[in-house]
Amino acid sequence: MWWFSKAQRKDIWDDPVEQPLGDIEAAQRIRAICREAAGCAEAVGSPSNRSPKKQQIERERYERAAKAAMETAMKISDQLVRDSAVREIVGLCMKANNIKTGRALFRAIHASSIKAEVLKEHPTLAAGPE
Repeated sequence: MWWFSKAQRKDIWDDPVEQPLGDIEAAQRIRAICREAAGCAEAVGSPSNRSPKKQQIERERYERAAKAAMETAMKISDQLVRDSAVREIVGLCMKANNIKTGRALFRAIHASSIKAEVLKEHPTLAAGPE
């Protein structure tokens, strides 16, 4: 019966990119990845009654999403577009309570207006390294 076969879950960040993306398309892809991965990031960041196996699956999904988003962000040539995309990834990291990666990405943001907005949303990034 078809409902007993467990197909591997296909996420947007697991899809290969067919062609080189422009800066805007790359930023849109990062935004889509971060929005879709928000659920698993929140599951990783908050204590829950999930089984260790399910918790591990959510952690792996979050890590794959964050990695795909960061790899895409490195290919963006326009600094302001890249800073905006990195802001999305910082938000994802903070949902997962991954402050170490969030701080590292926060330091990569150059635009002062974007930095100020990120600090307003996540004041814990202003503190020194953990």
